[in-house]
Amino acid sequence: MTWSGQWVADRLGVSFDGDERLRELLGLALRRNPKRAHLLVSNVLGKHVPSPPTRVYGVGAGLGLRVRELLGDVEARRAVVLGYAETATGLGHAVADGLALAPYLHSTRRPVPGVRPVGGFEEEHSHATSHLLLPEDPELLSGDGPLVLVDDEFSTGRTVLNTIAALHARFPRERYVVVALVDMRSDVDRVRLEEFAAELGARVDLVALASGTVRLLAGVLERGQELVAEYEAVAGGRGERRRGLRGGGPGPYIYGPGTPNRDSSLSSGPQIHVSAPDPHPSDPGASRASSAGPARVDLGWPGGVPDGGRHGFLPVHRERLEAALPGMARRVVDALPGDVERVLVLGHEELMYAPLRVAEALELVLCGAVDVRFSTTTRSPVLPVDDPGYAIRTRIAFPAHDGPADGPGERYAYNVAGGGFDAVVVVVDSVADTPELHGPGGLLERLAGHIPHVLLAVVPSYTPEAASPMHRPLRGPAFSSYEPDDVGWLLQDLSGVTLEAPTEEREEAIQSGGAHYAESLPVEYQPTEEYQALFHAALETSAARVARAVGVVTETVLAERSPRPVLVSLARAGTPVGVLMRRWARHAHGLDLPHYAVSIVRGRGIDAAALRWLAAHHDPSDVVFVDGWTGKGAITRELADALRAADGFDPRMAVLADPGHCVETYGTRDDFLIPSACLNSTVSGLISRTVLRADLVGPGDFHGAKYYRELAGADVSRDFLATVEGRFAEVREDVVADAKDMAAADRTPTWEGWAAVERISEEYGIHDVNLVKPGVGETTRVLLRRVPWKILAQRGTGADLDHVRLLAAQRGVPVEEVDGLPYSCVGLIHPRYTRGATGADGKAVAGQ
Repeated sequence: MTWSGQWVADRLGVSFDGDERLRELLGLALRRNPKRAHLLVSNVLGKHVPSPPTRVYGVGAGLGLRVRELLGDVEARRAVVLGYAETATGLGHAVADGLALAPYLHSTRRPVPGVRPVGGFEEEHSHATSHLLLPEDPELLSGDGPLVLVDDEFSTGRTVLNTIAALHARFPRERYVVVALVDMRSDVDRVRLEEFAAELGARVDLVALASGTVRLLAGVLERGQELVAEYEAVAGGRGERRRGLRGGGPGPYIYGPGTPNRDSSLSSGPQIHVSAPDPHPSDPGASRASSAGPARVDLGWPGGVPDGGRHGFLPVHRERLEAALPGMARRVVDALPGDVERVLVLGHEELMYAPLRVAEALELVLCGAVDVRFSTTTRSPVLPVDDPGYAIRTRIAFPAHDGPADGPGERYAYNVAGGGFDAVVVVVDSVADTPELHGPGGLLERLAGHIPHVLLAVVPSYTPEAASPMHRPLRGPAFSSYEPDDVGWLLQDLSGVTLEAPTEEREEAIQSGGAHYAESLPVEYQPTEEYQALFHAALETSAARVARAVGVVTETVLAERSPRPVLVSLARAGTPVGVLMRRWARHAHGLDLPHYAVSIVRGRGIDAAALRWLAAHHDPSDVVFVDGWTGKGAITRELADALRAADGFDPRMAVLADPGHCVETYGTRDDFLIPSACLNSTVSGLISRTVLRADLVGPGDFHGAKYYRELAGADVSRDFLATVEGRFAEVREDVVADAKDMAAADRTPTWEGWAAVERISEEYGIHDVNLVKPGVGETTRVLLRRVPWKILAQRGTGADLDHVRLLAAQRGVPVEEVDGLPYSCVGLIHPRYTRGATGADGKAVAGQ
């Protein structure tokens, strides 16, 4: 069999040295590109050469398996796979599928309104050079795990150097893995990459199917340009501009639109000749296009699954797509004529993965009864020569139909005309389903001039939630005083809305049933100098104890829940704890864990929009919900109830302190003073408690909260974090011992706190467990933002209750010392409250 690179090798003196597989994997063609004369044409990429989709996908997935073996599962989970537009978007995605544990992103040349690029780079030899990185989650590349870069060929290494240099400046990491079908670097290029990696201080591994070098004679670029000009002039002289070439013999031969389709592997002899793969609208043969237009196929693309990796594609998306593929393939089978023997599934430029997977599923469903091939259109201009020793036999040219940012231009489908296909399924995304696609001279009409049956399948273009400010995480300093990487708030910013109401007014409305507590906000407590001093003293005294509990709960989560958990704190009491857990994981293990904050409202459940966002961006089984402490366990039960209808999420909550014995993942069960419980927003990033009100939060919206920028002068959020984090090193040995003991202990929840609350509610004539707030944290909340009635303190409790006693004195609330409490203290909200229950000074009066 003639090698499909022989024609170029003979005329340009291009040759391969290296693995025997190179000629099996690659052919050669001439570029219409002033930067490089030759094009390495892959036979297993699915771009220029229609190929069996199972082979195309299998090659990429196999490379991904090799990367997983190289990295090991722990590092593979920390990795991100990055593919290059346009030729390697499908290959990169297949590699990510083989790796299985990592998210995937590909570069793009299509800007998307509302999505800000997180980076970009140049591809020096490419016809179109600028690459954008547009992940929906701007933190997708921010981790320090391995970055796996995938391209079809590794020729000079300059593209990889440009990419690594651009990304490393913003997202430094210690390891990169380059994956390619073929490694064709020269010795000089290999040395350059080694020197670059050494200068960067990073490890760079390479995984490829085959390796070798391309040998070029002097003047190859000029000779290549001369050949292109010579043969295009021949075609132009016959009125067939931009068409394939058949040379040699007495003169050019035109493969016109009326010529029957033929297999592209057939040859009329050793001579070179011109071929015309596609008629222009004025050509007589153009009438073969069907006036009725192509038949549309509704694939039934699964909702919420991106059409590719332009904005990121996560393992959870892969699972949903895999489940839907057989059904999509059957829809295509039902739409095909019954007598087809050879079908092409044709993708569109960067849209390679979706049509590849559909084609693969179609090939599997048909079980060999029909020859299924896969390729995609491209913007790369290549000279076609209809010769068995040349890789690009025919070319169909048509106008771009996706509104490209760089303006209108010509696009191409290679080796389709004359390929013997009796049906083609064109797969585009909805952005590319335009009048230009369907109009005169468009791709569909051009295909109909060569293939009897043309079908069109449109995959919904994925619209990133990042394009809407309401559906992306808010971060400091724009929202909260925390560092940007500390936490992403899955909330909407209601800072411009007046939501505060006097405490007494709110309490009366809540207890009368006139309003829910989440529909308004209490006026933020402004601590006195005496109270601030008490906070700082408490922080200094208890920082090591808090650090130890943070370490224990984090180690327990890592050991029992997931090696790469996604921390989701319940705003806002859980958020400082979530930040500290994230910092412990980084301190003790070098892990950079994602951390988000979401709203949960008693009686209303957890934010459903936030859950959908989490499920779209992470594996729900990796999500660990975090709170500060348990009281009687109401929120623990609320979370469990809310997650019953949410597939994949684990309702088991992790808390710093569990005095109520309500959870099995905790740092301690002691009821001690957690300094972050002493204050409201000024220890929680200046964020209010969350708000859920129908006129502000729609069915698809995140719950809301306010950012109290005006309280910056009193903010101690960062002080709290820094003080506790500063004790990590000194408690590390204790944490290791405690975590070991924890793993062996019986931690089954007994709910003894709930039982105590029920008893107190009846004993004090309250008859409503919601008005009984057990534990130091909950008691503090009662004093800060509800109307307290009295405080029950376990007899003999010392400094842990100093701030409670001070707040109680300021509000005129009696503190009653009792025996037999399972908590240090319990706060009782005033039962049967009306505004008459407080005096003009806001202090409590006797119960009614």
